[in-house]
Amino acid sequence: MIHRQRLVVEGYPTFVITDEHIKDYLAKLSVVTDMITLIEPVTHCSDLYGWAGWIHWETSGAHFYSWERPVSFFSVDIYTCKAFDPAKVVEFTEQYFRTTEIVAKGF
Repeated sequence: MIHRQRLVVEGYPTFVITDEHIKDYLAKLSVVTDMITLIEPVTHCSDLYGWAGWIHWETSGAHFYSWERPVSFFSVDIYTCKAFDPAKVVEFTEQYFRTTEIVAKGF
């Protein structure tokens, strides 16, 4: 059997998210989820859609998306083949981005 776990976390940060925030968040998320990092986080900025980031873990990875317009918003998509605690991820994300609102859905 292959373990599969996915969690999507979305929220409204209280500050503008930069590429350095994304890299730092994804690196720290690796610790929170107890994942082994294969490459350092990478980011890219689209003129139309804002920042995106990705980290590759030995047991899958995570994508991060951030918008400044029309409202400051982010979305994190975590997909793993190793179990992790979703509550810890949501709490960490809420505190890291000092969110005004956060939602999460695991499947």
